Amino acid sequence: MASINNQGLGVKTARAEIADLERMVADAPSVERACAKLAQVLHVHRGEIALLRLEKGSLRFIYPVELRSAGELPLSGSAVAARTAATRTPLLSNAFMQVRHASLFEAVRLTTEEDKRMEQMPIQKIMSVPVTGENGSTIGVVQVSRKGLDASLAGPDFSSDDLKLLEKAANVLARMPFMQEGAAL
Repeated sequence: MASINNQGLGVKTARAEIADLERMVADAPSVERACAKLAQVLHVHRGEIALLRLEKGSLRFIYPVELRSAGELPLSGSAVAARTAATRTPLLSNAFMQVRHASLFEAVRLTTEEDKRMEQMPIQKIMSVPVTGENGSTIGVVQVSRKGLDASLAGPDFSSDDLKLLEKAANVLARMPFMQEGAAL
């Protein structure tokens, strides 16, 4: 019985945190502030969040800031973010390290002290969700990962509830000014 109550409490807390993210829309927050809130909602480090925006048929990192100059991901490519955007299908993998993938995101050097501990750590677990506009078209992708030397050190597995929470957050992110193609960052 206690676990049911704790689970219910967790759902209420998650709803409250999404509501906090929702309230930020009216303030037109920076991408950094919105992603910091998302990291808090999903209990990950800042360096475990990636936000990409669709621009001229390719995905560009808008967060973390350090990856903005990393180039673009064509939608026809094999990157997880490209597949997420092209298929509009969410992905949850708690065995991501076993999947062959580009390691650009893992190699980025982050600037905050908290995130420097995560530098050069491989992604062990990942969730990837399309960000869709009002008309249902894909405008970007949000990814949340858990990094660590191995899966057991990366933190708990992502759950289907975590994925649902990220999907709700993606709906909120879609309404933020920085997600609009060509918006200044």
